[in-house]
Amino acid sequence: MHVIDHSKGQPAEAESRNVLVESARIARGKIASLATLTTADHDAVIFPGGFGAAKNLSTFAVDGKDCKVNREVERVLKDFHKAGKPIGLCCISPVLAAKVLSGAEVTVGHEEEEGGKWPYAGTAGAIKELGGKHCVKEVTEAHVDTKNKVVTTPAFMCETELHNIFDGIGAMVKNVLKLTGK
Repeated sequence: MHVIDHSKGQPAEAESRNVLVESARIARGKIASLATLTTADHDAVIFPGGFGAAKNLSTFAVDGKDCKVNREVERVLKDFHKAGKPIGLCCISPVLAAKVLSGAEVTVGHEEEEGGKWPYAGTAGAIKELGGKHCVKEVTEAHVDTKNKVVTTPAFMCETELHNIFDGIGAMVKNVLKLTGK
């Protein structure tokens, strides 16, 4: 939706990027279109968060609770859910599960801003309006919805040291792997 100049925290005017090309640059590896992702080929799926999830994987950044989820993202979430395979989501991406998987339990951290520590706390209310259940967790923790096999963690929804975010994402990944049963 926007190319952000992160040194200024603002959109870079007259600049555009291809999500697939940028994903390959960041991952430094072989990537494929989400359209080719199937449950038969994978034990679990993990969606990162950030503005990409709120602006490109969905319209949450613009439409809030009335957002739409990218067709392929919705398909993947529903396919993995139906197959009983774990889904991991961090930062803002738990809103994707709240929108697509009715009644999913997720976390984006706390429900109050607490003096700016949780600047996106209002997202918890949107999750509830989307039909999800929000569970309060610390940034170092992950919430495991065992019924739906959905694992979430707040990540950058909290203003904190990077190592705390790392620990929370690590907890999410460990729990996703545990749910695979392998």
